Amino acid sequence: MSDQPSSPRPSTTEQILDMLLDALLERQAIRQARGERPGPDKAIDRPAPSAAADLGPPTPEPIPEKRPRKGRQLAPKSPARPTAVRKKPRREPRPGEEGWTLPPRLPPISLDRTLGRLLLALVVLVVLLNVPVNRHGTSLARIMPDTAALVIRDGLVLKGSGPEIYVLEDYKIRWISSLEAFEFFDYRWEQVHIVDDSFLEEFEKGRPMHVLLKCQGSPHIYALENGQKRWIKDIPTFEAEGYAWDDVKMVHCSYLRNLPDGLPIPDDAGPPPQP
Repeated sequence: MSDQPSSPRPSTTEQILDMLLDALLERQAIRQARGERPGPDKAIDRPAPSAAADLGPPTPEPIPEKRPRKGRQLAPKSPARPTAVRKKPRREPRPGEEGWTLPPRLPPISLDRTLGRLLLALVVLVVLLNVPVNRHGTSLARIMPDTAALVIRDGLVLKGSGPEIYVLEDYKIRWISSLEAFEFFDYRWEQVHIVDDSFLEEFEKGRPMHVLLKCQGSPHIYALENGQKRWIKDIPTFEAEGYAWDDVKMVHCSYLRNLPDGLPIPDDAGPPPQP
């Protein structure tokens, strides 16, 4: 018999590796039959490729089907809205350009109505100027005789064409009897308003304004005129002359003694007594 070359016998290491590979393949086939998927912590330890292994290429593992998780549902996506395109504002055509038209006409001003209103206002003003403002029927137009407007009030100093000067009180004109009275009541010449005599006639005349003086320690009353004191004889004479007790002013007796004596009131009353 001819000597035939015998096949090399695998070593012990290769046999152990083949046995491990068979066991792993068998275990993997059992898991696939049960539907169990190996976890990330149960990784299959693949043996290093051996030069003596002639098992061919490894069988690819089937990819497990992904199952949706329970309790979480994905909402359907809403359709995307179309992006609005902004339009440029339309410019109004200018005169001379295409599409320009004449603006609407404004309503005309009613000249007749305006003139009527002015005439009505003028009539009302005239009526107001002629309405009586006092119990004597004096109108506002007659109280103001010239363009210089006068405020009709108490204390207004007036003078007509004569030398008399009056003071307006309670719609009555009171004659200031003397220069001493004018200065005694603290009137000033710049306060005097020159008016027409007809303007003065519109007011009723009140009692004249006199300077009546009396001191504390004397019962006598004197009228101050032209820088002299005139003794008033008694109370009947005082009232007959039109004097008023409100016009009596209290002064120091020394002031009265220093004033020169004038004629008494009345003239035949005799020598005046000293205060």
